Amino acid sequence: MKELIIAFGLFFFIEGILYAIFPSKMRVMLKKLELIKDSQLRTGGLIFAIIGFIIIYYTKN
Repeated sequence: MKELIIAFGLFFFIEGILYAIFPSKMRVMLKKLELIKDSQLRTGGLIFAIIGFIIIYYTKN
């Protein structure tokens, strides 16, 4: 459970630092996100989730 809390903290830290350092670039990126189809976003999200799972699995074992 402690690792999950650390992972969320790291996620929030990285997201926050990106918005703090590059606010205008993040705004442009979010506007471009509207142009991507839902199926492409779903596929990309699934790929990153699988990659994340593999990293966690091999790190913990």
